Amino acid sequence: MGTTITNNPPRPEPKALASALEQLAARFGNRLITSQAVREQHGHTTTWIVNQPPDGVVMAQETADIQDVVRICAKHRVPVIAFGTGTSLEGQVNAPAGGISIDLRDMNKVLAVHAEDLDCVIQPGVTRKALNEHLRDQGLFFPIDPGADASLGGMASTRASGTNAVRYGTMRDSVLALKVVRGDGEIITTGTRAKKSSAGYDLTHLFVGAEGTLGIISELTIRLRGIPETIAAGAVSFETVHGACQAVILAIQTGIPVARIELLNAAQVKACNAYSKLTLPETPLLLMEFHGSEVEVAEQSKAFGEIAKDCGGGDFSWTTKPEDRTKLWQARHDAYWSVKALRPGDSIGVVATDVCVPISRLADCVSETEEDLKRLNLLSPIVGHVGDGNFHCSLVCDTNDADEMARGEEFMHRLVERAQAMDGTCTGEHGIGQGKQKYLKAELGPEALDAMRALKKALDPLSIFNPGKIVPEA
Repeated sequence: MGTTITNNPPRPEPKALASALEQLAARFGNRLITSQAVREQHGHTTTWIVNQPPDGVVMAQETADIQDVVRICAKHRVPVIAFGTGTSLEGQVNAPAGGISIDLRDMNKVLAVHAEDLDCVIQPGVTRKALNEHLRDQGLFFPIDPGADASLGGMASTRASGTNAVRYGTMRDSVLALKVVRGDGEIITTGTRAKKSSAGYDLTHLFVGAEGTLGIISELTIRLRGIPETIAAGAVSFETVHGACQAVILAIQTGIPVARIELLNAAQVKACNAYSKLTLPETPLLLMEFHGSEVEVAEQSKAFGEIAKDCGGGDFSWTTKPEDRTKLWQARHDAYWSVKALRPGDSIGVVATDVCVPISRLADCVSETEEDLKRLNLLSPIVGHVGDGNFHCSLVCDTNDADEMARGEEFMHRLVERAQAMDGTCTGEHGIGQGKQKYLKAELGPEALDAMRALKKALDPLSIFNPGKIVPEA
């Protein structure tokens, strides 16, 4: 059982699709794959949204491959969906109208590193971990960490962020320039390596977060950072979520340059303890990380410890040992699997959803969400990038239990409405895709949706790029 998407754009004419597949086979040979298993792997697989596979998958190896796929598909009006690693959570890689998925995993070269300028040029299939392995010997790293080992092209397309966003920003802040294949197969260059520019429209950030609906990213120029001299990680438990959130607000207001601030509610701590074999107190927990010199890190840690104590927190223990830091943050990154282990079973599903609110409303939003879970008798541990007001719920339901699924749908709907009522957003970093289209009108208004449709029509007049995502057809 999955959440069915009813807003499906029309499929291409059968003859047109057959002609496109024939031409693609002639151009790509065995790099065009049409087996059912591979096609389903390139549909949505990560949460409850039903899998909608493409009609074929092309394994791209260079920009010319993307261009040729787009030209052939444009000629026959066949949809094109870019695919990175498939870790998106709102149906972004589904093919509701069929079409061709362009798998970019083999476009994984680091084309240039400019250490003196703190930037690099990469292909879209480079993953976060692979890039940081490549950069380590030069004393550099790429800080955006969404948890999954996502591709950088996919991270740009969904405007990803993650645990480090409170200090280093999101993908929006990290992309300097793009090369994008447009609807006729030609290349748009959106910027340069200069750190700032006032030259024309900001096309770079038009495509960052567009989820592949306006074109396909074939190259990225991104900002890098120097690896800090010292990194300290720590944890502090609180009696209440409100106390934990208040400590975060005070830390930010007093200017402590925290690199990461993660909130785990009591249910999530219990899951992490069981899965990662930890012994943390099973009350609301903040995980912290500080970057800087040895003296700076010690001062920052001490200052936060005092704030935490004033807000009802326990002892703030911190460490600079890499193995201890890794164990702590690995437990956070394994949060999904720890939740899944709470309720084993073939019919048990976990759906990850997120919202984001102004940080001053975070405690209220999390507390009301926990109350809603109790009222609806649902299990959904909570984790949050609380330094920027973003938190995630991992809702566990029996997909064969219609009543429980209905309560789960009600919970997720109420979660979004709650966040929007607090001047927040329906998604801080997962994106819209198919799953959250229905919330855009209430959040931004019909005029904003009309403007998005106008942009889509101007840049993708044949509507072949990832149709059925973000903005529904008028």
